[in-house]
Amino acid sequence: MADQQDLIIVGGGPAGYACALKAAQLGLKPIVIEKRMTLGGTCLNVGCIPSKALLDSSERFAEIKKLERHGIVVPGATLDLTRMLARKDQVVRELTAGLTSLFRKSKITWLQGSGRLVAPHRVVVESSEGTKELSGRAVVIATGSEPVSLPGIAFDGRYIVSSTEALSFDTVPRRLIVIGGGYIGLELGSVWARLGSEVTVLEFLPRLLPNADAELATMVQSSLTRQGLRFQLGTKVTKVVVSQGQVTVWAEHEGSEREFHADKVLVAVGRRPCTSGLGLEDAGIRLQARTGKIEVHRRSYLTHVPGVYAIGDVIDGPMLAHKAQIEGEVLAELLAGHPAVVNYDAIPSVVYIWPELASVGLTEEQLKELGRDYKVGRFPFLANGRAKALDETEGLVKVLTDAKTDRLLGVHIFGPRASDMIAEAVTVMEYSGSAEDLARMCHSHPSLSEALGEAARQAAFGRALHF
Repeated sequence: MADQQDLIIVGGGPAGYACALKAAQLGLKPIVIEKRMTLGGTCLNVGCIPSKALLDSSERFAEIKKLERHGIVVPGATLDLTRMLARKDQVVRELTAGLTSLFRKSKITWLQGSGRLVAPHRVVVESSEGTKELSGRAVVIATGSEPVSLPGIAFDGRYIVSSTEALSFDTVPRRLIVIGGGYIGLELGSVWARLGSEVTVLEFLPRLLPNADAELATMVQSSLTRQGLRFQLGTKVTKVVVSQGQVTVWAEHEGSEREFHADKVLVAVGRRPCTSGLGLEDAGIRLQARTGKIEVHRRSYLTHVPGVYAIGDVIDGPMLAHKAQIEGEVLAELLAGHPAVVNYDAIPSVVYIWPELASVGLTEEQLKELGRDYKVGRFPFLANGRAKALDETEGLVKVLTDAKTDRLLGVHIFGPRASDMIAEAVTVMEYSGSAEDLARMCHSHPSLSEALGEAARQAAFGRALHF
């Protein structure tokens, strides 16, 4: 007889653990199945958190070169990569331990093993301790995503690596090739460039960050070029060969073939949903032919099989930890009988290079494609007092509004701490606010957030106050 459960969640990443924690708060009794030895999924173990730890550490190392402008001289500063990586690992350990403690406090059971649907409401768990069958009122698939390789170019974990291995190089590669000009490639490329690598980014498309506002994406490329990264756009990688500890990459650019040489190659061309081995198709769950993602009802997250739900990277939408987390919370509320909904028009995205790039809503290119009549407000950090004091004046804030109603349609920030600043814009968009609402909010002075208010003034009133 299978063990009876309220809620079975397959996957302990941001979608799964958030769903479990919220469900427990609402009186349900969830059980989480996670194949890793620790909770947190890709994000906490080999994604968001360790990459940000390295980004911050490497940024501090790079900042030493800027300190003389502040009257601070640090002669002979050297890199101890072993200690830097150890700090990164310690951050991960502390956060995974904290999550385990939260589960214990919330009386949530989690099983280390692989879960597989054998029928609606029934999941088999295979672990080192054997096989166990569970039965639940609801089953949630929250297994996340994994890196994809290029056709014919397999990861070997040493020379041709995914983002996972690129977090733990034991030495700084003298030359690093990054295939893919999206956020993962640019973030990890930035880390190793700051630490001394010659980094070359090969991108198939004619621009970086295809989902970002084009104006700001161009600024990002210029900024990273000044930081030492090299870019080869419109370039199709055709072959990668490892020989005698070196990697050769062949690529086509404007009709001709070129060779690139490196010590390591990071393939960062995207991610795919982790759906294999889950028994989904046998259970009658439909997958999208092109993406392999699970088809669900957008508001309820219910699959075509009664009692089986899916959230996070395995369904449509951006593969972002915070998107997965909010879906987990909302689904728990729905299962507990409470009304809840995710506003997908107000999901922010961040690229944690430096300066940071953060966005919410539509880009200017999307507004043009839609034929929307819009207004633009811009304000450069060069004219912001706090940015001047920080010696971080690169970038700008861009606000896009409906030309008739002034409703906020998109906000794009390239500048210092953009990841924190974007939350204010998300709040205004969540409540269908306007550029005038942003402009009339009293921003503390001096602060970086004043740049957002000034860009909103230009959009709403036609002119910023300080520019």
